[in-house]
Amino acid sequence: MNTLLFLLQKECKQIFRNTLILRMIIAMPIVQLLVMPLAADYEIKNIEIAIVDEDRTALTSQLIQHITASGYFNLINYGTDYKKSIQLIENEKAVLVLHIPSGFEKHLQKEDNGTLFLAVNAINGMKANVGSAYLNQIIRAFNQELRLKTIVGQALPLMPVIEILPINWYNPLLNYRFFMVPGILVLLVTMIGSYMCALNIVKEKEIGTIEQINVSPVKKSYFILAKLIPFWIIGQFIFTLGLFGIARWVYGIIPQGNTLILYRFLSIYLVAILGIGLLISTYSENQQQAMSLTFFFMMIFILMGGLFTPIESMPDWAQWVARLNPVSYFIEVMRMVFSKGSQWDDLKNHVGIMTLFALFFNTWALINYKKTG
Repeated sequence: MNTLLFLLQKECKQIFRNTLILRMIIAMPIVQLLVMPLAADYEIKNIEIAIVDEDRTALTSQLIQHITASGYFNLINYGTDYKKSIQLIENEKAVLVLHIPSGFEKHLQKEDNGTLFLAVNAINGMKANVGSAYLNQIIRAFNQELRLKTIVGQALPLMPVIEILPINWYNPLLNYRFFMVPGILVLLVTMIGSYMCALNIVKEKEIGTIEQINVSPVKKSYFILAKLIPFWIIGQFIFTLGLFGIARWVYGIIPQGNTLILYRFLSIYLVAILGIGLLISTYSENQQQAMSLTFFFMMIFILMGGLFTPIESMPDWAQWVARLNPVSYFIEVMRMVFSKGSQWDDLKNHVGIMTLFALFFNTWALINYKKTG
């Protein structure tokens, strides 16, 4: 035990001696957690639209007012030249072109049928799909409004209307930050833990001190614990800083569930992530190799963690890969506790899997670390 305490003292001095790294560990998560939720916005607005109005009637003016008043569209061109509007799409200045043909109002009144043409720039598929969906909803709502006015104008009895009033559970205002901030906090803790832990042992190899430790009577388990515990504490600190300093005071996000549940799961999660960092360091000969390997796995963790793309929408093979990703489980836990107020019993499956991850990676790292002497 005295040996472990001595090694922990050595690691803490080594970490706190490098003030630049220490400032980066603290400052980088703060800046990233402040900036990333503002940039990672799922709500698409200011969609560039050009409208070709060949009818030029009061009805088409009302439709255009409905479109521009929605707040989702930015009208960049209004005219009667269709070819000019299509050129705006070709020059990537417009995402949508709405063509209102001549005689639109006449056909709508006499034949109860009108045709609109919508051209969509699908290079940015997400923006195009969302923009066309918004526009279709606005046109349908406008059409429904016209029908109701027609019925009233003819003095006919009103038809019964079925109205749907949606109630959004867990995130009533559909604030995307309540969805993104907990997940981004998980990624930051993961990056700090894996990168710092992986580079720490490799640094010992580069400066040659690892050889002195290898020939000493220090046990492998003590050496691994001494490398793991300081970064486990730093991970807890970064999580606390993000949870109470940024999420609560900057974005006003307060977990619906018990915060202690998050810390209990975090304690297991950090052991698993630090185990990955330790494992990478045992296979790396220098810091460049360690950074490259860590970056490779972090990209997989981020892209297949369920933060930006729901795991359920991935192909079957990708869903299997995602289920081998520790990050995906912690993101789920964060959202469950933050939004739903889930209790510890609701997380038993996640806790069991994360415990297996922690045991697997740390055992592998312990076995793979070759100590001579």
